[in-house]
Amino acid sequence: MMKKNLLYCFLLLNLNLFAQQNDFTTYFEKSNGMATPRYDATVAYCKKLDLASDWVKYMNFGKSPQGREMPLIILDKKGNFTPEAIHKSGNVVLLIQAAIHAGEPDGKDAVMMLIRDIAINKRMTELLDHITLLFIPIFNVDGHERFSKFNRINQNGPKEMGWRTTANNLNLNRDYLKADALEMKCWLKLFNRFMPDFFIDCHTTDGADYQYVLTYGIETEGNVDEGLQKWQKENYLKPLTQQMTQLGLPMFPYVTFRNWHDPRSGLVSNAAPPMLSQGYTIQRNRPGVLIETHMLKPYKIRVESTYKMIEKTMMLLNKEYLNLHQCIADADKFTASENFRKKAFAVNFEASEKDSSFIDYLGVEYSIEKSELTGGEWFKYDNTKPITFKIPYFNHIEATAKVILPKAYIIAAEWDNVIAILKLHNITLKTINKPLTLKVQTYKFKNLKWSPTANEGRHPLNSFDLDTIELERTYPAGSVIVDMNQAGARIIAYLLEPKASGSLAFWGYFDAVFQQKEYAESYVMETLAREMLAKDATLKKEFEQKKSGDAEFAKNPRAILNWFYSKSPYWDKELNIYPVGKIF
Repeated sequence: MMKKNLLYCFLLLNLNLFAQQNDFTTYFEKSNGMATPRYDATVAYCKKLDLASDWVKYMNFGKSPQGREMPLIILDKKGNFTPEAIHKSGNVVLLIQAAIHAGEPDGKDAVMMLIRDIAINKRMTELLDHITLLFIPIFNVDGHERFSKFNRINQNGPKEMGWRTTANNLNLNRDYLKADALEMKCWLKLFNRFMPDFFIDCHTTDGADYQYVLTYGIETEGNVDEGLQKWQKENYLKPLTQQMTQLGLPMFPYVTFRNWHDPRSGLVSNAAPPMLSQGYTIQRNRPGVLIETHMLKPYKIRVESTYKMIEKTMMLLNKEYLNLHQCIADADKFTASENFRKKAFAVNFEASEKDSSFIDYLGVEYSIEKSELTGGEWFKYDNTKPITFKIPYFNHIEATAKVILPKAYIIAAEWDNVIAILKLHNITLKTINKPLTLKVQTYKFKNLKWSPTANEGRHPLNSFDLDTIELERTYPAGSVIVDMNQAGARIIAYLLEPKASGSLAFWGYFDAVFQQKEYAESYVMETLAREMLAKDATLKKEFEQKKSGDAEFAKNPRAILNWFYSKSPYWDKELNIYPVGKIF
């Protein structure tokens, strides 16, 4: 009898173990859509999918500053898991990432269910006919483990979630160009290895209350290749919007009001700079979509809507895979040609308020009261009263800075940190093996003003003026020439043109050239200044005008003597001169 009982227990234990091994219900589903798993549970589920299906491959694409693996799933029904095999297959490479802001995990739970449904349940397997899916379930792995129910004050679920920024308190979705974060360096290497054809970045948005479960960002204006622009509008966005509406999930462009929180003030849109995810990928000639679920909707609904948008996107990509491949190839070819540089290249934009159109916006009733607590405006939304507003939409943008792109840039060997960033972006460089003297065009900076507060660990150069100058320079061996006849020309311009949004100059990579390093003692300059005035009537007139027009200068002896020093042959001729040369 005892043996029978032991046998029964053994069988029961094995049945339970078998059931657990074959149970692919996600943590999210088991919580009835109320919770999201921690990092370890997420990775364990990914590895479980790998073990259960020949279509799934789990790997990592680097380690975080706190030592966590950065997880990656590859889904391909032919078992092609290397970049070479995938591209040889002719598939569209779709990269989806979640939890770049780790408090916004909607995409993590949505795509894990989608992969399970395809690879394990063998539903919608046709979605992999012409697609290989790369999925990053948690990009910001360290921020994800700063887990708390108090991390997102504006957000309706899940019960607990991660933190917005990395362990170094950096926002990864401001880091695509400057690549300060170790996580971003790993991401760029992954991107360059697989060169995705389409990109999706999953988020949850803050802001006002409205009816839409899901809004989106996609770059169809500004610096977008014409062929890709047309494809995104006509072949992707138009049918996707129709299909999501038919599902009862109407989409709307990312919501930004002219006056924050106030729908009646109108909506405004701008071009996303390449410091942001979809702004970066389109400058690599790869369409990118930002999914922004609405933070006030229940978590379950947000995850389900993300699932549906990705499913519909995959259906469209399967239909459009040949067209998309051709558009990307054409865009890369054009960007690498001289024709790309025939027109001035816009490197910064702002929304224009000169032109608008009226659109229907699915909002909710709201009132504005004066707060007795703060004296400011208190917006009160009533989501029990949906309303369709007809409001102005300012979606035309204007270039605020344009540049003539050179045949090549040249960077001296000593600026190795700048050269390293270019390499991270897969930019082809030619290193010179002996000194090279040549005439270049460059910039002289003036009227420099830095941010008084920190921004992403730096104090950006917020405003400055530029004079274009020509000079002769000798570049030492180890310097690099950056030929613009390459597919990465757009990214090169954004990195190296100082006026470009999120340029390396903006982020302080060249701050060292803006600091005076030699000074003259007063007892020397008192004598030299008098000699200079006696010899140069024009200088004397300029000095008098400077004193009369600048009261602060006129009463500052040190500034006056330094002014004379700046006019002397002893002055540093490299001060405020941009160390990047342009070759035409």
